[in-house]
Parts: sequence; C-alpha cells; structure tokens
Amino acid sequence: MRPHVLHHASREPVFGLGMIQELNRHGYKLGPGTMYPLLQGMEKRGWLKSSKQKVSQRSRRVYVATHAGRQALKTGQERVRELFEEITADAVTSNASLNGCRHIM
Repeated sequence: MRPHVLHHASREPVFGLGMIQELNRHGYKLGPGTMYPLLQGMEKRGWLKSSKQKVSQRSRRVYVATHAGRQALKTGQERVRELFEEITADAVTSNASLNGCRHIM
C-alpha cells in the first residue's frame, strides 16, 4: 500500500479518505484505523509532508511526497519490476515445460 500512496502523493496532494477510496477500488479493504496510522508513519519516515487544508468550512490534513518519498517510490518501483520479471519468467518457463510434455506424449 505504501508504494500506491507514494505514487499518488508524488502527483498531487492526497488525504486519508481519498486514499481509502482509491485503495478500495484496487481491492484493498481498509478503514481509517489503518490508513491514518499508515500516513502518519510515512510522514515520520520523511516520505510525506502534511499540511492542513480548508475544505467547506472544515480542515483536513493533506499529504504530498517529499524528495525522500519519491526516492522510496523509485526503489519500490524497481523492486516491483524485478519481482514481475521473475514471476513472468517463471510462468513462461513453466508453460514451455508443459508444452514440451505435450509433444512427448
């Protein structure tokens, strides 16, 4: 979830409820009790910076990715890319092995 949050926070300011809704669209089912500590933890790590924003007479905390957050995102993207390549390479190898078995029969 952290890479997903960093991805959005590097493009525009994000807020807790908005990220809950975004992650729900991707199959993550989480509530405020998970999201807000996650955002606060990412801020403590220096990946996000928050500020208060006035919206309809109310204020909410919005988060943007810091330079360190963008670097963490880049590292995360490289890891995901590497994992994806391994997984798809294994799938191709497995399919090739299965196809070879069919030819033997």
